Amino acid sequence: MAKQQWRTDPREALKAGPDFDLAAFDRNGQPGWEGDRDGGEEYMARRGEEMSELQERLFAEGRSGGNRSVLLVLQGLDTAGKGGIVRHVMGMVDPQGVKLASFGVPTPEEREHHYLWRIEKQLPPPGRIGVFDRSHYEDVLVVRVDELVPREVWSGRYDEINAWEQKVIESGTTLVKVALMVSYDEQGARLMERLERPDKYWKFSPGDIDTRSKWPAFQEAYADVFARTSTEQAPWYVVPADKKWYARLAVTEILTRTLEDLDPTWPPATFDVAEMRAALQETIDHPA
Repeated sequence: MAKQQWRTDPREALKAGPDFDLAAFDRNGQPGWEGDRDGGEEYMARRGEEMSELQERLFAEGRSGGNRSVLLVLQGLDTAGKGGIVRHVMGMVDPQGVKLASFGVPTPEEREHHYLWRIEKQLPPPGRIGVFDRSHYEDVLVVRVDELVPREVWSGRYDEINAWEQKVIESGTTLVKVALMVSYDEQGARLMERLERPDKYWKFSPGDIDTRSKWPAFQEAYADVFARTSTEQAPWYVVPADKKWYARLAVTEILTRTLEDLDPTWPPATFDVAEMRAALQETIDHPA
């Protein structure tokens, strides 16, 4: 059997460039991957081990005065698989090096502030991989579709978000923006499964039906997000989400390659190693 591998860097295969067309996007595809599910899961496990070491090196760097971090932004409609990415991809690294934040409906306190206030509070500290389960993009997606603010308000946020993300990047955080795009039919099947399995009831909300009824409006809103906020410094990676295994494989590879490019190194000792080794040996040779 031919070796299963990435024939194209997924950061190139999945990047939303100027000519990206969401309407023509194949949500059951597997861009860049030359293989099947079994091969993908085997490859993902190997890359997960490498990602775990890189994450530990980044964490050690942050603990030793470094200022770099990574922020994974996950967007997608209900059932797109954001939770699966958190469990299956981020679950392969040490949890102490991960900072997870989920953004739902703003609290009364959050409504009193600028919409980016609650987002900024959850940015990852140096050495961490931050994960946003939904994000500041809700303020140009849900807010837009549900008409929670006037058009002149949300339409001005694209440029504001771009400028804010640039400041975040300049502070030492590498942004990895992933949009999980599930098809209308697959979303319907996943929602139906939640209604047919008692162990999935907790995942279902009657509001999911209302959101699904606004599918065309959400697709238009997402298309504008990709067109207006996929920048050179912080591009969007649009990931087909009908095949859960592929989405998880793609995000694992994107994160691993991002960490490889950062190339975090183990920090040097801040003490005399030989002296400390001798001191330790003394306690071993002459226990108290």
